[in-house]
Amino acid sequence: MFATHDTQALRQKLMVVFLILFCQTQNVSGQTGDPPTPEAAAATLRAQHTALREQLAHNPFQQPLHLDSSDADGVLRGDIHAVLEAPFATVRTALSDPSQWCDILMLHLNIKYCRATLNQSQQRLKVYIGRKFEQPLDDATPVDFIYQTTADAADYMQTSLHAASGPMGTSNYRIAVEAIPLDPAHTFLHFSFSHAYGFAARTAMRIYLKTLASAKVGFTIAGTDSDGQPIHIGDVRGMVERNAMRYYLAIDTYLKFPNTPADPPRDPFREERLQHWFLATERYPLQLHEVTQNEYLAMKRKEYQRIAAAPKE
Repeated sequence: MFATHDTQALRQKLMVVFLILFCQTQNVSGQTGDPPTPEAAAATLRAQHTALREQLAHNPFQQPLHLDSSDADGVLRGDIHAVLEAPFATVRTALSDPSQWCDILMLHLNIKYCRATLNQSQQRLKVYIGRKFEQPLDDATPVDFIYQTTADAADYMQTSLHAASGPMGTSNYRIAVEAIPLDPAHTFLHFSFSHAYGFAARTAMRIYLKTLASAKVGFTIAGTDSDGQPIHIGDVRGMVERNAMRYYLAIDTYLKFPNTPADPPRDPFREERLQHWFLATERYPLQLHEVTQNEYLAMKRKEYQRIAAAPKE
């Protein structure tokens, strides 16, 4: 009986590994390879949901979520698969709108500014990425994201944000999501955050991790110490896991308080989103705690005021 259970668990783990490796060959993750059809991509995502059923039900996150990270061939990558308490139509509407993506991104501590530029030829997001405290935009890094909706069907959607360069000398900076409906009230989402790095970027990240972020860790457990306590992964994989979780929590938060075309510029749920996102990150203080709630709220309010005061483009 025990051996049979172990064999089943091993098979399930191997299936998860296979599906993750398969997904990394698809365009949603920014890797090379022919893009699948929406029907094939939806089928792959359904298979991933089936393979991850046990991990989604039992995990340290206290919610249906699975996180994986990698550092290979000069690319750092974090993947999150999660079940959202939101209808697929809500997810599809929110994540297929560049202007709503700005409301999502602005929840992240490091996002200092975001504005969508829409025209017939290309949709872009002008973003500034900085430190986890108030700072002028001149001290932050401008990142020009190209927004793309690569699939938008009744049972599958996929969007991505891609920038040629990012902070700390990184390149091929990519945020991507794909989703399928599970039932009328739930959606299965795959979120991917990745960027490439060369020697200079790797050196800059290592200096940051050894100084300002020396005590920071990720979510993956790499082993146990002499007292049997978990040892969480650190270094660059820890960093990409923290950022992937912050971005995912921003998506999950926004879907609980979505904006509508009739709301801007008033946005009645902005305060609720800010407070919810902060409290969601505080569920994982070891990895995500940075500032107090009052500090976060004051900083974000000023950043939104800066966006409102900026001239229209």
